[in-house]
Amino acid sequence: MRHFGHIAPEERQRLFHREPSVFTAESPAHVLAAALGATLYSPATRPQLADDIVKQARRGVVSMVLCLEDSIDDAEVVGAEENLVRQFTDLAERPHLSELPLLFVRVREPEQIPDLVQRFGPAVRLLSGFVLPKFTEERGVPFLEALTAAENTSGRRLFAMPVLESPGLLHLETRRETLEGIHRTVTKYRDRVLALRLGVTDFCSAYGLRRAPDMTAYDVQIVASVIADVVNVLGRADGTGFTVTGPVWEYFRVQERMFKPQLRRSPFQEGEVEGLRQTLIEHDLDGLLREIALDRANGLLGKTCIHPSHVPAVHALSVVSHEEYSDAQDILRPERCGGGVLRSAYTNKMNEVKPHRAWAERTLQRAEVFGVANEDIGFVELLAAGLPD
Repeated sequence: MRHFGHIAPEERQRLFHREPSVFTAESPAHVLAAALGATLYSPATRPQLADDIVKQARRGVVSMVLCLEDSIDDAEVVGAEENLVRQFTDLAERPHLSELPLLFVRVREPEQIPDLVQRFGPAVRLLSGFVLPKFTEERGVPFLEALTAAENTSGRRLFAMPVLESPGLLHLETRRETLEGIHRTVTKYRDRVLALRLGVTDFCSAYGLRRAPDMTAYDVQIVASVIADVVNVLGRADGTGFTVTGPVWEYFRVQERMFKPQLRRSPFQEGEVEGLRQTLIEHDLDGLLREIALDRANGLLGKTCIHPSHVPAVHALSVVSHEEYSDAQDILRPERCGGGVLRSAYTNKMNEVKPHRAWAERTLQRAEVFGVANEDIGFVELLAAGLPD
């Protein structure tokens, strides 16, 4: 699979200076963590789940979570598990399995992990891992022990994606202790942990809050403070950190067949910028785009998505610009390893080799999986190309 692999090769050549690389479910963990992109959640109760997965893969989705937790009623769990086993069996009998997204299951209890892995049988080869809810040291260790045991039994490499959403992480008096416990746990199981996910909806729930569609998670100060502390402890660029993904965006009203032609009318021509902004607002995308940009500025990569219409925006804003790529390459040139300062090739900024090295390394890692846009290609062209016909 590859990002933007659902669009025609000649279109990719037009858009990209360096095309996104191909990766598989067997690729190294650091590649998969960077490549998650827009991780689309779906309730495990959907009766045509196998068809849904294939459809979303053809629309550019490369990672999905099939949810047995908050997205379904407590009374539906047994039926949802049975449906999940049926759908995995169905998928495993279809051709072109290499084109499927990375598939994860969000469970409620540790016992579900070995049980599902056993029930999947040969179809377990389609599974990339499990999403672990309300993760703390106390709750997380049993989940990770169960995952390790299931991996050993099945012979299948399985990753964990813990969700950081517990009240102990939110409340000021317990935050430091909770973060330290999470850090100890995920560090001990580092080889199993692919990425950490933020449960911002649960954070807001603890205070009876819900952000409006024109506000980002970073406008809700109590949430922004948690994100900052999570990145501070768990997202460091010194080799001890983990990939931390962006929070879910709750709003959607995109009519893609109408929206795509609007984008293709070159909205960045003089006098049309405000028209583009109004178009984005009307489709509930303006707030999402600002939040994705703030995710990146705050050290997050990828995003939880609950609607397919969010996926093209996340992926378009994940592509490395030609300017970013140029700066990163200059900073990481072997002859620059001693440090120093140089003017960017775009002659609009200072690149300081040592302080900007970690940024440059992360940028090239993102360029590997999302590609580098051509010099004259911007977000609008990438978004329009990513939308399904």
